[in-house]
Amino acid sequence: MRDENRSLRQQQIETAAYSLLEEKGYAGTSMLAIARKARASNETLYNWYGDKQGLFKALVTRNAAEVKSLLENELAVEQPMATLERFGPKLLNLLLGDRAIALNRAAAADPTGELGAVISKAGRETVLPLLVQVLEAAKRQGDLYFDEPEETALLYMNLLVGDLQIRRVIGRVPAPEESFCEERSQLALVRLSLLPGTVSKGQKT
Repeated sequence: MRDENRSLRQQQIETAAYSLLEEKGYAGTSMLAIARKARASNETLYNWYGDKQGLFKALVTRNAAEVKSLLENELAVEQPMATLERFGPKLLNLLLGDRAIALNRAAAADPTGELGAVISKAGRETVLPLLVQVLEAAKRQGDLYFDEPEETALLYMNLLVGDLQIRRVIGRVPAPEESFCEERSQLALVRLSLLPGTVSKGQKT
């Protein structure tokens, strides 16, 4: 199969997987049902993904790659504080969007814990190193002052996301409006600058 044709079929299969996941949950979603909804053969799914867990691991990897691409594009601008201002709302939209929430619900329903481990690893290895680069660039430009870059990146993520993703997973809050994501991102930056050991330009003493 030509690469472009395979890519199209994979998109169709993965779209079908998300649709069934949201409708029936992880336990109620089978490879056969996904194949039927995507109008693909069951053999194709097993050849490409190995099993249902392998398919959902592929979805996690693709979702993480989307976040990475987003941050890499922002990094190219080389204005770290502006990057954080733009990146925060976009990251919230991705992390709190239907697909990310569906994957987290699948991880919660996976008795092996493997999907949860893949999600955790993808987030830490994909987002955190790039976020550290942005923060270090802000420090070099005198916009932020801190001692531990990785700890500061984790603090920023906690301030930005908090328990919102968990609350989305358990159905306590709806998908966020764009205005909410922008306001939340701005507030996270303000709070980051006020934390002990993390000082923004104009506050250094």
